[in-house]
Amino acid sequence: MDPLTHPLLDEATVRQIREAVLADETSWQDGRKSAGYQAAKVKNNLQLDRKSKTAKQASQQVIERLESDPLIKSFSLPRQIHGVMFSRAGIGQGYGMHVDNAYMSSGRSDLSFTLFLSEPESYEGGSLCIQTVQDSKHVKLPAGHVVVYPSTSLHAVETVTAGERLVCVGWIQSHICSNEDRTILFGLNAGARALLAEHGRSSELDLIFQAYTNLLRRLGD
Repeated sequence: MDPLTHPLLDEATVRQIREAVLADETSWQDGRKSAGYQAAKVKNNLQLDRKSKTAKQASQQVIERLESDPLIKSFSLPRQIHGVMFSRAGIGQGYGMHVDNAYMSSGRSDLSFTLFLSEPESYEGGSLCIQTVQDSKHVKLPAGHVVVYPSTSLHAVETVTAGERLVCVGWIQSHICSNEDRTILFGLNAGARALLAEHGRSSELDLIFQAYTNLLRRLGD
């Protein structure tokens, strides 16, 4: 399953969230506190305390946008979006290659997401590297854009060499556990919706939507 990149937040919302989380200077802490035993060895960043009022309010904004976005919903089929946190990395900081824990206190991680809150030209380095079967994808998106990818992937954040990288990260527990099954369902739904937009409703299209719905029912947990 290839990563999905998508614009999620408008410029004003990005600016409001960025200013709010950076202003809460006392709630930032060592990012290794939230990492597992192996990941903590390669993690070097700061994270906003999830229990802080600022983190809770900003996280809820992000969750609501993700839950209401049609493309994100079709791609991930979310059961719950959880573990949302804000992370920043300055010069010399990053996160080495690791895989996310399958089960967290907040839920199962089927998909991971990174929402970029810093403009790419404001820092150097800091690309998200997602390892695929044949190569690695390097992702560095405009502020307000999100990348969603399977939590089964090895991934890393390159060391920041100038400026500061600010992102929001989190996880999605999907109704469909299998990456392969989600890919099939996403393609079927996308194709059916494209046909509906171009040609309108038909009895043939009703059968496609019926097949999609019943396949979702059969594969879902």
